[in-house]
Amino acid sequence: MAVPSSLRDARSAELYARAVRVLPGGVNSPVRAMRAIGRDPLFAVRGEGPELVDADGNRYVDWVMSWGPLIHGHAHPEVVAAVKAAAESGTSFGAPTAGEVELAEEVARRMPVVEMLRMTSSGTEAAMSAIRLARAATGREPILKFAGAYHGHSDGLLAEGGSGLATQALPASPGVPRAAAAATVIVPWNDPDAVRAACEAHRFAAIVAEPIPANMGLVPPADGFLDLLREEATANGALLIFDEVISGFRVAPGGATEARGVTPDLVVLGKVIGGGLPAAAYGGPRALMERIAPAGDVYQAGTLSGNPLAVAAGLTTLRLLDDGAYRRLAATTDRLAAGLREAAGDRPVQVQSTCGLVTTFFSAEPVADYAGAQACDLEAFGRWCRALLARGVYPPPSQFEAWFPSLAHDDEHVDRTVAAAAAAFAEVWS
Repeated sequence: MAVPSSLRDARSAELYARAVRVLPGGVNSPVRAMRAIGRDPLFAVRGEGPELVDADGNRYVDWVMSWGPLIHGHAHPEVVAAVKAAAESGTSFGAPTAGEVELAEEVARRMPVVEMLRMTSSGTEAAMSAIRLARAATGREPILKFAGAYHGHSDGLLAEGGSGLATQALPASPGVPRAAAAATVIVPWNDPDAVRAACEAHRFAAIVAEPIPANMGLVPPADGFLDLLREEATANGALLIFDEVISGFRVAPGGATEARGVTPDLVVLGKVIGGGLPAAAYGGPRALMERIAPAGDVYQAGTLSGNPLAVAAGLTTLRLLDDGAYRRLAATTDRLAAGLREAAGDRPVQVQSTCGLVTTFFSAEPVADYAGAQACDLEAFGRWCRALLARGVYPPPSQFEAWFPSLAHDDEHVDRTVAAAAAAFAEVWS
């Protein structure tokens, strides 16, 4: 239920009334609608470092950060300067540029498994294309994915689990053909027995996983689970694909692939790689990537792939991410997570974190899989988020999303957030 109009700010209310007439649900991506927390969306007009200003002039400490790309905060001067310089030379060419080469070289330097990469404009495109390459390389169609994992909205990946263990999937949305979903097998995250059973029953083209899942909220892999995926993929003859759209260049210089010490066959990248502009990529060993047209026979193309503005933003963003930056980001993350735990006290709340990612689950027990995330108290979570917004803190408006600390957040922003969180917890449990 939406918040009554008397409790909404006037300009945002006006924009939302106009938006619902011309945009489905008034937004261009569902979670922005804030329906999961029982209110109407805020309309952003400006970002400044770690803060967001809405259409009514309200200022928030922003922990959404455009859902992850803005690891340096809003409008970082060097990123903005790079985009301006690129735009002055032309916004798009449909031809190769030096920037594309430099960005690919920077990614390859950070991720040794990525000897070559192909850029796209979205994570959905990149994941879909990596799956196509895996199917071509193996000559197989079935893929294994995990309940609660989101790899974009292509038909075969927009699926949900059927009844029973390791069953073929069902369409997760009207319009997804049953045949497309049927090639996907879904098992619970962090369940070794389910993975083994699925691999015994099917010959997969690929096992697709977020190595540090953040699309059901942050649910890290259990000790040894990624090693198990590597072993089972190799034994099955499948390719292991790590979807690092969120974790790539956020949790470590080489992403989760480096941080967790497990090497996939293909990596899907997004968010940070575009520095806040639309960009994504998939990459891997030369022998696999040279199957991609025009070097090989697996077709994939895109007019705006490698867009010069996005490449400039992404390359600048990556070059600013040195070892010191990751130490600062880890320290900010730890301070935020510890503060939220202290603010929650003995209430049924779990705070799960890793460098650059945090989720506050309204659960009495640690969350290890999607079923655990679904069992959270979603109504209480929604009240808490509304209370945070009223106190000038902008959290991800869904229990199934992560908070994104940035290098622009400092101790004062963390402390302000923790104070607001403590008051919001008290309000929810009053």
